[in-house]
Order: sequence, then C-alpha cells, then structure tokens
Amino acid sequence: MQLEDGENDGKVARRGLVLVISSPSGAGKTTIARGLLASEPELSLSVSCTTRPKRPGEVEGRDYRFVSPERFAEMVEAGAFLEHAVVHDHRYGTPRGPVEAVLTAGQDVLLDIDWQGAKQVRQAVERDVVSVFVLPPSLAELERRLFARAADAESVIRRRLRNALVEIERWEDYDYVVVNRVAEAALAEVRAILQAERLRRRRQIGLRAFVGELLG
Repeated sequence: MQLEDGENDGKVARRGLVLVISSPSGAGKTTIARGLLASEPELSLSVSCTTRPKRPGEVEGRDYRFVSPERFAEMVEAGAFLEHAVVHDHRYGTPRGPVEAVLTAGQDVLLDIDWQGAKQVRQAVERDVVSVFVLPPSLAELERRLFARAADAESVIRRRLRNALVEIERWEDYDYVVVNRVAEAALAEVRAILQAERLRRRRQIGLRAFVGELLG
C-alpha cells in the first residue's frame, strides 16, 4: 500500500532494551538464546571482553574482545563495564559503550549471564533491563539433561547440580520466570516477553510526536 503525502507507516521510534537471560547449567538458556538470535533481527548478542587467551577458531570482536589484564583493570577503574567477574582465573565483562550505542539506535541486546552479573547490570541500567530466569521442570530432568550432553565428567556434573540449587534460589530477583519443559514452548514464551517489553510506553520515545501527528 502506498502512503499518501503527510502519512507515515505507523512506526514509532523506541529505545532498545537489555534482555538478560539466566539459568542453572542445563536448564536451556543457551538453546533459548540461540533461538531468539535466529528469529529476532533487532536483537544482537553482546560481545564480552575477556583476559583469557584466544582459543583456536575464535575471532576477535565476534566471540570476545580479547584484552590484557592491565587494560581490563583500566576499564574497570573507568566504569567501562555494565558487569564484570572472575571466572576460572580469567576476567570477563560486558562493555558499557557498545550496549549503550545499540540501545540508542533502537535495537536490543541479549546478555547470557549469571545472577551475579544480572544484579550488576540492573544496578547500572535498571530502566533498560528485562530479566528472565529459566527453570528446569525438575531437578531429576536437569540431571538427565546434563548427563545426556556427555560434555563433562561426572564430578563436574555433580558440582553443577550443587551450584544449581544456589542459582535457583535467586529466581525472585528476575522480572519473569520461564519453566523450560519443552524448548520450543519456552522460546515462544521468552519471545512473547520480548515483544511485550518493546511496547512499554517509556521505551517508545517517539510516541509523543506520533500521537501529536494523529491529533493534528
């Protein structure tokens, strides 16, 4: 349909959002994140900084931004991270600048982080954050999934299960909780959350001008 002079396509400028997804290992957040990124062109994955060495096949700027420990410390001191943590003797952080640029452009950013990182992000950009915690349907199913992956030794899986109890206790810190019984259904629920949050009035920064045009 061709628009007449003076008409617009109804698109309202909006500020992007930060979608935080957390879960205990094996609950399915990585599968959900991949599904979102494949189906939502306005959503991109934040690229973290890390001090660990680059692994074979990894690409600078796609998998991580690789920085020296000294540079990472400088960035922490300058407040350049939304969140940062030490994992297995290496430092990881979500850079603030790229995320802010994406939000200003009206696009959305996905952060796949744990509850501690999520807490830091909420403190840094609270009004931009939408947080989702993914639960398994049962601990027995979580254990089955971890063993079915056959990616870790049994001792590692047992440790992940113990850690899962600590992580699950943080469920009340999140805006939404999704029980991942079936991956496709859980993905659909998170997509519905994303679509609804995009329509929040405070994020539609062009709404006042749009309504003004409607009212003439």
